[in-house]
Amino acid sequence: MTSEAPEFQAAILATHDRPHSKTDLFFAFSKLALQGFGGVLAIVQNELVDRKKWLTQEEFLEDWAVAQILPGPNVVNLSLMIGDRYFGLRGALAALAGMLTFPLVLVVALAALFGGVADKPEVQGALQGLGAVAAGLIAATGIKLIAALKSNPLGKALCWAFALATFVAIALLRLPLIGVLLGLGGLACAWVYRQLGILDAAGVPTP
Repeated sequence: MTSEAPEFQAAILATHDRPHSKTDLFFAFSKLALQGFGGVLAIVQNELVDRKKWLTQEEFLEDWAVAQILPGPNVVNLSLMIGDRYFGLRGALAALAGMLTFPLVLVVALAALFGGVADKPEVQGALQGLGAVAAGLIAATGIKLIAALKSNPLGKALCWAFALATFVAIALLRLPLIGVLLGLGGLACAWVYRQLGILDAAGVPTP
């Protein structure tokens, strides 16, 4: 893993807050991981963007998109990216340790306890209820992030078109995720690259 270019790091520091230390990274991602039962998208967005202000909405959307298509858990990928951005390899390892240390201990303990009650109807009903809440959190965060698309080079109409096409392909047609990523994702990347080239040739500042 390589660090971001110095000028890019300087631009980040000039626009918003940053972690104070690698210890700050460790405990911030430990807190995220301990809150993230069933999915952490809503928690991550609220913590990193709204509370700590380490990322803007646009930066979070871009980083999450990259984390989403990389192999491995999304939030683990994101923790590595953010840690590396501010403190290089040591920062990435500190953020990763925060994501894994306390949750690992907790999961092992819960697995031992859950084994004896997993078949009880009350437990099954509770898990189904939690699933509905998790879905609501993810949907609410997705709606909240829509505002970040206003500066996207694709334009709002094409963003909605790609989002709708992705939903149809995955939720309704049940197409393989890798195929959707390569197909629609590749097409979207190519279109953005074209738009950025046009804007750059015209001397228009790009977001």
